[in-house]
Amino acid sequence: VQLQASGGGLVQAGGPLRLSCVASGDSLDTYHIGWFRQAPGKEREGVACVRIGSADRTAYADSVKGRFTISVDDVTNTVHLQMSSLKPEDTAVYFCAAIKVRINIVPMSVYLDPSPYPSWGQGTLVTVSS
Repeated sequence: VQLQASGGGLVQAGGPLRLSCVASGDSLDTYHIGWFRQAPGKEREGVACVRIGSADRTAYADSVKGRFTISVDDVTNTVHLQMSSLKPEDTAVYFCAAIKVRINIVPMSVYLDPSPYPSWGQGTLVTVSS
């Protein structure tokens, strides 16, 4: 599967921004899609993830709960990350990634770990000014 992320930019603290990740190349029915971010000098961290076809199967990092929402557009094979109440500490390069999971038997929070994801899109930079 190929992934194309977009939507980054400069936004003032407190403002919203929506990132999009368009997936192509394979049926996404058994995929998990995750959003991750990496700030300068820091490790890549999970932000949110969703199981395609089960939009209620999501997980969020504690730092973004209540502010970020992950959603799936089945028609366009796009996974959106709607970010609101942005903070300067949300500044990072954001990546989307995909992993094929035929049967999900673990909590979705497990997929906030970037390690097992084999397919990655290019990053999109989000800068939140104070």
